[in-house]
Amino acid sequence: MSLEKLRDWVGRTQTAEDLVAAWPVRALTATFDEKDPEPRNGDPLPPLWHWLYFLDAAPQSKIGPDGHAERGDFLPPVALPRRMWAGSRFTFDGSPVRIGETIKRRSEIKAVEPKTGSTGSMVFVTVRHTVSGPSGAAFAEELDIVYREAAKPGEAPKEPRPAPTDATWSKTIVPDPVLLFRFSALTFNGHRIHYDQPYVTGTEGYPGLIVHGPMLGMLQLELARRSNPDRTPASFEFRALSPVFAGAAFLVQARREPDGSVSTWITNPKGGLAQQGKATFR
Repeated sequence: MSLEKLRDWVGRTQTAEDLVAAWPVRALTATFDEKDPEPRNGDPLPPLWHWLYFLDAAPQSKIGPDGHAERGDFLPPVALPRRMWAGSRFTFDGSPVRIGETIKRRSEIKAVEPKTGSTGSMVFVTVRHTVSGPSGAAFAEELDIVYREAAKPGEAPKEPRPAPTDATWSKTIVPDPVLLFRFSALTFNGHRIHYDQPYVTGTEGYPGLIVHGPMLGMLQLELARRSNPDRTPASFEFRALSPVFAGAAFLVQARREPDGSVSTWITNPKGGLAQQGKATFR
């Protein structure tokens, strides 16, 4: 399909509604190995934990070869086979979403843009979500999805630049297959790169199972907000730079900046910068 036809998807909208149940919060707290109190109705939902809701339940007969729902409904039918979450940007302007509430999400395709990188052609699709609760709009998110060409024989991931070494806070994560499975299950994410070793190595050309970009983003913001318990996040953004693979431990790191913001990043097992972000607080 031509780029101009793909751009016909710009402006398309979709709405969804869900109940913020306590169980997914309890399960993700256990998955992240935190010692938080039992979640109860009325408790604020931590920022980014809305990814536990509004889950896409495509029929099994409508699943594509990568484990995602077939393209061409809400998301445009980009023909490039490899798909990754490239990054997100959030603004938390309204009242927080709370457990027990019914929430709504309005989604809109904002852009479809081609690019060319070291691995060939790419198409970036930007989606804007606005999430509302009983008190009105709670926050907005823009996410970028990147579609890439098939892996070329012998292609290896490009080595990232070195990560910063002056973190104020740091946490070690061991991304074993069970952690990836639990996060995939909680977010109803069927993308095979996170659990299907023969597929991710043989079809997509990666050396191992890939840690979810959204999980890395959540871990980044969790470290920043838990290290600043008396402050409330006002915005957060993160951008994926290179994949993190299951097996060896990686670091979630953050640094307090002079202006009060917090820079946060993921350091891969070799010391490379895999994902970077920034949080502001009020």
